[in-house]
Amino acid sequence: MTTFKMGRRALIAATAATFAFGAPAFADGHKILDEVHFIIPGGAGGGWDGTARGTGEALTESGLVGTASYENMSGGGGGVAIGYMIENAESLEGALMVNSTPIVIRSLTGVFPHNFRDLTLVSGTIGDYAAIVVGKDSPLNNMEDLLAAYDADPSGTPFGGGSVPGGMDHLVAAMVMEASGRDALGVNYIPYDAGGTAMAALLSGEIAALSTGFSEAVDLSNAGEVKIIGVTASERVDAAPDAMTMMEQGIDTTFVNWRGFFGAPGMSEEKLTQYQSAITAMYDTPEWETVRARNGWVNIHNSGDEFRSFLEEQETVIGDLMKKLGFL
Repeated sequence: MTTFKMGRRALIAATAATFAFGAPAFADGHKILDEVHFIIPGGAGGGWDGTARGTGEALTESGLVGTASYENMSGGGGGVAIGYMIENAESLEGALMVNSTPIVIRSLTGVFPHNFRDLTLVSGTIGDYAAIVVGKDSPLNNMEDLLAAYDADPSGTPFGGGSVPGGMDHLVAAMVMEASGRDALGVNYIPYDAGGTAMAALLSGEIAALSTGFSEAVDLSNAGEVKIIGVTASERVDAAPDAMTMMEQGIDTTFVNWRGFFGAPGMSEEKLTQYQSAITAMYDTPEWETVRARNGWVNIHNSGDEFRSFLEEQETVIGDLMKKLGFL
């Protein structure tokens, strides 16, 4: 089975763990932290930006944190912000950096010299599954149809995605095909520089299927543009209850693009506990549910050692797949 495990508390707003850190944490508006400064490795409007600002909104409006501030620090595929956290660790006890699956992919490929082990692991927080979609008028209606078309003409059944070869969309398509018993190297992947361009290619018939994020796929499906033929969740997701999982269709694989928070190296145990307690308590607040629902996020809470285990397993699975595809 090819899988990116989400830890024992995946999809659960963990409550008991709130009190497991030995520090006071309350989900009824009692303040845990006076302030948090969020370091965002990309520009305004992206997924990292939205995750940091949405989390800060929920923490402050619920009363768990007094104030939140934000600093966008683009560059180096996220490497500039990671380097900043490491080089200025002593003065960044009050800062959290948001990141996601690319911290694993880009460290493996050497885009930047650091990896998650160089930081303090605070908490995995939310996630977005991946989906394979086809155009609304496509004759393909499920993964069985797509695989039959692929078997008949592999090169004539191209997959597209909004990321470079070896990027997340490509890896998801390769992972799905590998789990179906096909050779991941045989996937004809066509990269596009943005999701909108890839969607145009799908609707024009330039590609047979599109690998994309689940929340994006739901929006496109609701707009009547695509059919979702496979989701990389372990169970059907409420936002698209008719969309079948890969598992249901005999493709033994799951994947989630997680997003979470890291601290500077050497962070004190007291501060780490406060951050983890605040994030854990956040899940039980209506303010968080408002933010989560608005963004179409899935609650994925991996804290402390669970977060480390999750990242190490993802590193192994992604690394193995990238080696097979010739990217490492």
